Amino acid sequence: MKIKMKKAIKKIYNNDLFVEFFNNEKSSGLILIGCTIFSLFMANSIFGSQYLHTWHTVIAGQSLEYWINDGLMTIFFLLIGLELEREIYEGELSNIKDALLPIFAALGGMLVPAGLYLLLNYGTIAQAGAGVPMATDIAFALGILSLLGSRVPLSLKIFLTALAVIDDLGAIMVIAIFYTKTILWTNLFSALGVMLVLFIMNRMKVRNLIPYLIGGVIMWWFMLHSGIHATVTGVLLAFVIPFGNGDKKSTSSILQHFLHKPVGFFILPVFALANTAIVISSNIGETIAQHYSLGIALGLIVGKPLGIYLFSFLAVSAGLCKLPDDLNWKTVIGVGFLGGIGFTMSIFITLLAFDDQTIISNAKFIILLSSLIAGTVGFLFLKNTLKEVPDENNNE
Repeated sequence: MKIKMKKAIKKIYNNDLFVEFFNNEKSSGLILIGCTIFSLFMANSIFGSQYLHTWHTVIAGQSLEYWINDGLMTIFFLLIGLELEREIYEGELSNIKDALLPIFAALGGMLVPAGLYLLLNYGTIAQAGAGVPMATDIAFALGILSLLGSRVPLSLKIFLTALAVIDDLGAIMVIAIFYTKTILWTNLFSALGVMLVLFIMNRMKVRNLIPYLIGGVIMWWFMLHSGIHATVTGVLLAFVIPFGNGDKKSTSSILQHFLHKPVGFFILPVFALANTAIVISSNIGETIAQHYSLGIALGLIVGKPLGIYLFSFLAVSAGLCKLPDDLNWKTVIGVGFLGGIGFTMSIFITLLAFDDQTIISNAKFIILLSSLIAGTVGFLFLKNTLKEVPDENNNE
């Protein structure tokens, strides 16, 4: 059984797209750190007002920040959808027994943080922020994990990747269900109609990518004017793009391969620059003391590792799934702390959850601070835990 499991893990890890995905995500995470530091510095420097104004420059009736968050980020969600599709067909999620561990872990990593947030904010104007600490930033999490080098077991990389992808799917569902205020049904049905046409093309084995991209743009336009956040289009489009046998020549693989670098090295860094231009309040203590701030911090720093560990432990104890041989419960806790790095998705949900600009700015700051604490604790915890891992499990 052990040999069979190790072969399955190596098969997934040796997949070219998984290696490319992991390497790009960890590199992107390090770039995001640099962009965040730069943006915070600029926003709080003597050039702050000009820097903030740049992101509010009006283009075609909307701010540059709007087009980044509603336009460019749709491409990020498209990549997430393609990666989720591959995980379902070929990866960690292709076998229900293997998939249950990261599914339960992700579920715990969403429900427990949201519950802790609501404990402090239920019935207040900040109640809608319950989705903020539910998210994991896959680029940052893998970027921190990569700093541990060859001591990280292959199964740990795959577990964190699958967990984060499922977590992103959960965040997308939360956005679609809970952060939609008014639905314009005509536009929504028009978007779904375009999706149906693309699905029929898929079943008719149309493999040319161009019609799907054109259809995707039309879907995005209708979704943008439907009341549901336009970025959901990216995930829907991913699942109608032909997967075929999943090899390098399949339509899905070609697009996924193409998107890795633009998303990792342009779209996410630009998102970070635009959304971390935060003017830090002189009264940090007052900011931290807000109930929504405490809810976000508690959710990311405590709720994430607690939820991921607890739900994983219960699933394994119930015999629903099995912990990989080269992992232990300490490593699951360490991964749980890395799951507390919210950043991209947490900030994204913050923009949808709150209308008050002061709350948005404060929430962003707390997300950054909490993500820094969770990531640091996770790194140090795993560094101490993984130092005794046998070399045969660490081959890159």
